[in-house]
This record gives sequence, structure tokens and C-alpha cells, in this order.
Amino acid sequence: MTRKVRAGVRARGERSRGASVALHATLVVASLVSLFPVLFIVFVSLRGRDGWQEPTEFSGFGFGNYTHILNETKFLTWFGNSVIVALGATVVGVLIAATAGYAVSRMRFPGRRPLMWTFLVVQMFPMAVLIVPLYNILGQMGLLDSYGGLILTYCSISVPFCAWMLKGYFDSIPAEIDEAGRVDGLTPFGTFWRLILPLARPGLAVTGFYSFITAWGEVAFASQFMSSEEHYTLAVGLQTFVGQQKAEWGLMTAAAVLITVPAGLAFFFAQRHLVAGLTAGGTKG
Repeated sequence: MTRKVRAGVRARGERSRGASVALHATLVVASLVSLFPVLFIVFVSLRGRDGWQEPTEFSGFGFGNYTHILNETKFLTWFGNSVIVALGATVVGVLIAATAGYAVSRMRFPGRRPLMWTFLVVQMFPMAVLIVPLYNILGQMGLLDSYGGLILTYCSISVPFCAWMLKGYFDSIPAEIDEAGRVDGLTPFGTFWRLILPLARPGLAVTGFYSFITAWGEVAFASQFMSSEEHYTLAVGLQTFVGQQKAEWGLMTAAAVLITVPAGLAFFFAQRHLVAGLTAGGTKG
């Protein structure tokens, strides 16, 4: 004979009305705190060159800051340079990381474990420590103030992490697929290119997104290695809006809004693979 649940007694895992209200209120406050900086930047960018000085006045909105940076500055040149560098660093970095991760995951060769530990140790060095040695290396190679030099620099940042990530992802792909490729007459590279990479698209999406965002928003290396205005990336070009006496906050916020568009598009196209790639990449080490 089943016992009836008394009225007013909550089932296991059920929240009270007061707890639900408190939880939703906390979530709303947290969302507002997260959105406020973004909305404030958009608000200031629409207020004109000096509108940031009166943030409580809700008038005088317009696109003057946007038209100024697009028509009267080299923003589009800086934007194009950033696209070239970010896409180059993404393609080269993911290719190197994928081949390294696959080799460590599938092959047994001398120095395999020290190689992965070297990747891990490299991640421990802060960027400030690496500026001087990288500057000297690029200077000796004649790659200062060039797209190629900056792309190689960003690859040195992204490849160690991406190699670890993809190594874990390749570990989750059955080795029988490689054996089937060899039975069909594929070379090791053919097996990697035609069979493994298509299965590793979630992992590639994660590492590609990480490489792109790293190169897109990096400031320290770009500021030191790019000296001519024609080669400035967005991170370097925006510094021209800050003078000794005054900072053009209206122009900087308008540029910040435009800069977020490519990053948002990159996240939009990679989002469906991000959770699967991050989860699979952490299953095996």
C-alpha cells in the first residue's frame, strides 16, 4: 500500500519558491553585470567624440565615430593586416599542432614524451619574458615588421596548447581506423589527411578558434615587432588614438565594437564543435 505524499512536503531535488526566486534573481544580476561593460562600450561609441564625458545623458546618438575611423583613419588597413595575421596563424598553427598531436598519439619514437613535456613547459613562460629573445631571432631572420614573423610568433604561443588538445582528441579515435587505411593502401599521411582529420573536426574547431582569438587580440608582440604603420594590426593601430594629453575614447569604443565582429563570427561558426571538442580532448592524456 503506497503512502500518500503529504501536502506541502517537497520531493527530493525540488526547490522551494523562495529558493527559485533567489536563484533567478542572482542569475539576472549576474547577466546584467556581464552585459553592462559591453552595452556601455556600445553606448559611448554612439555618443560622439566627447560623449563619454557625460554618460548619464541619453541624447546626441549617431554614427559619427564609426564614419570617422572608417574614412579618416587607417582602420581598414589595420583590420586587413589583423585578418591576414590571424588567419595565417590559425592555418599554420593548427596544421603544425595536428601533425604533432597525431604523431605523438599514434607513433612511438625516441623523445616522444620529452616533446610533449617541452610543449607543456613552454606554456609556463610569460609573454614579457619571450619578447627579447623572439625579437633577436626575428631580427636575425629578417622577419621583423613582417606578417610572416608575427605569424610564426603567434604559432609559438598556440601550437603547444593545441598539440596537447589534439593529442588527447586523437587518442579518442580508434586505432583500427588507421589500420583500415593501411590495408586499403594509404600512406601514413594519407590516412591522417583522408580519414583522421575529418573525424577530428570538433578538435580542429576548438584549436582553430583558440589560435584565431589569440592572434586577433594579442598586443604585446604586435606592438614590439611591427614598426611601420602600413603593417600595424588593430592592437597596435588603436594605440594611436591615445595621446599624451587626451584619449579618443569615442573612437576607441567604436573600433572595439567593430573588432568584436570577426571574433563573434568565428565563435558562431565554431560553437557547435566547441563542447564536443573540449570534452573529447580531455578524455585521455
